[in-house]
Amino acid sequence: MPRQTPIENVRNIGIMAHIDAGKTTTTERILFYSGYLHKIGAVDDGTAFMDYMAQEKERGITITSAAITAFWKDYKINIIDTPGHVDFTAEVQRSLRVLDGAVAVFCAVGGVEPQSETVWHQADMFKVPRIAYINKMDRMGANFERVLNMMRERLSANPVPVQLPIGASEDFEGIIDLIEMKSLYFDYESEGIDFIVRDIPKEYLEIATKYRALLVEAAVESDDELMMKYLEGIEITVDEIKKGMRLNTLASKCIPVFTGSSLKNTGVQPLIDGVIDYLPSPKDIGVYEGFADLDTDEKVKRKANDDEPLSALAFKIVSDQFVDKLTFIRIYSGVLKLGSAVWNENSGKREKIGKIFKMYSNKREEVTEAYAGDIVAIPNLRLTKTGDTLCDEKHHILYEKISFAEPVINQAIEARTLADRDKLLDVLNKYEEEDPTFKFKNDEESGQIIISGVGELHLEIIVDRLKREYSIPVRVGKPQVYYRETISGTAKREGRFEKSVSGKNQFGQVTLSMLPGESGKGFVVESKLAENLLPKTFLPQMEKGIIEALQMGPHGYPMIDVKVIIEDVVYEQSLANELFFKIACSIATKECLRDASPILLEPIFLLEVVSPEEYVGDVISDISSRRGKIEGIYQQNTMQNIKATAPLSELFGYVTKLRSLSQGRASYTMVFSHYEPAVIKNQFSW
Repeated sequence: MPRQTPIENVRNIGIMAHIDAGKTTTTERILFYSGYLHKIGAVDDGTAFMDYMAQEKERGITITSAAITAFWKDYKINIIDTPGHVDFTAEVQRSLRVLDGAVAVFCAVGGVEPQSETVWHQADMFKVPRIAYINKMDRMGANFERVLNMMRERLSANPVPVQLPIGASEDFEGIIDLIEMKSLYFDYESEGIDFIVRDIPKEYLEIATKYRALLVEAAVESDDELMMKYLEGIEITVDEIKKGMRLNTLASKCIPVFTGSSLKNTGVQPLIDGVIDYLPSPKDIGVYEGFADLDTDEKVKRKANDDEPLSALAFKIVSDQFVDKLTFIRIYSGVLKLGSAVWNENSGKREKIGKIFKMYSNKREEVTEAYAGDIVAIPNLRLTKTGDTLCDEKHHILYEKISFAEPVINQAIEARTLADRDKLLDVLNKYEEEDPTFKFKNDEESGQIIISGVGELHLEIIVDRLKREYSIPVRVGKPQVYYRETISGTAKREGRFEKSVSGKNQFGQVTLSMLPGESGKGFVVESKLAENLLPKTFLPQMEKGIIEALQMGPHGYPMIDVKVIIEDVVYEQSLANELFFKIACSIATKECLRDASPILLEPIFLLEVVSPEEYVGDVISDISSRRGKIEGIYQQNTMQNIKATAPLSELFGYVTKLRSLSQGRASYTMVFSHYEPAVIKNQFSW
């Protein structure tokens, strides 16, 4: 079946925001106006099409990113609706890795909230062009200008409004289109399908004229020809403004800003037009860069073209009760055909394509081919993991893997019966494969199973899924901190390993020094050896031995931020053995760890509390009692915003305490910040 939509008419976008900013509600309206849905679902009622998990329907939040395809005019839009809760940031991260553009949704009342910042910086990391949508203009306290200022201050962004709201809160009536210089009023009876175009109200004409001038100035900056035309006083046309703003958006020089109220069906259709007008197609991205293979820095490129060799990235794996598992892939180049074989560059193995699904949230449509720019799901890929590259066997390419946050919280878990325990371990294996931020450890000696995640809600959802999806009754302990280890001193030790092989005494002997590494840099291994002292194959194996020995510290926790220097070796060609040098490095590393003053580190979280003013004193006092440090307090409409840092170990159950202190009127968010030397408490109490 030939391609139905030209690649320049394809948009791969993500909807991203802080929790409760209206991402899923906005996506629901996009699907309704594009004709995919015939009835609008509601998040609060548990009827939203994109929130298909039972836990999502109950809690009214998005937990897992869901993919769907919509058609608007002559364009095909592949949409991924991402979670807004900080515990599920990995879902946003892996979605942004494969998307070409994004819609950042901001609440007109809350503005730029903590998770808004997190996902914004993730989009910066992947160089994803964005447009912004200031939602909920109908809510009490909505303030369009304040959100623009917060975007400038907190995100270092350059927001350029292409729309203005007419009124705010209960007076919100419609929007002003600054490009066409017209006002739009959306019809309540038709759920916003129909809208009336009128002249701009007189009381808004001055401010609209001011903002349009700023819009034109931003547009002409992208093109010398437009700039000359503007300086000569020649009027810039609507098409030229759109062209200029598109160029600026693709270059991430500015953020076109839209506004409306998705819940009130106001402003979503112009937002979809904005996706088409300003966000890139795969053809706009043009070239995707990767490595020739696992063991080289040589770069290779693929064009976003069906005629190129196949290349794709697996970015998400989902456990599925019908087909075991589904692997979501983004195709960057070439055509994926049913029944073909693809090469997994990471595992060095071949995978067979038995079926290809287009996904519509949790529904699927089987297709025979998928093309460059498509996002599809493949069932039962045996060897493919999150972040793996799939490509043509004769034309190798390796795309950069996705890095995820490490777990910071542990919980002991046990099954009721021995039979359930075996089933539990199988399911936990599936969840670990599905979610890169979830880990589990089965201690054979104690029989204890420890699950690890990035937050309390993260582990709570895992346990809930065990009971609902697989009917495994489990008992869980209290959440505990997942510590790290590092060193505070220095050490220098020798490692030697020797053994008789075929009657010949072979050995490896090294001298290593160890010192604290730079924060956040992980493990660094350097060598002071002369360049030709050892064969080329020895040094990589020695580094591998050092890294393996650093995986677990003397107290049984993972090590971080350590620098190791290979100072000297004893090498005799006839007696040297590559494996023995690796083992010698491992021995020397462990000796150094014991002598370099190892210390435990605990995770410190950034805490942001929004509270009515009358409770601020109690909130600050409570944070201080939790070893928290107040970073600042500032006004947010009628509320006070308190920023602080506190150890994760002191924040378990904080939501209950905060509700009690504020009569349920305060809210908070927390996100991992850094590690500090730990204050130890008892672990794994039931």
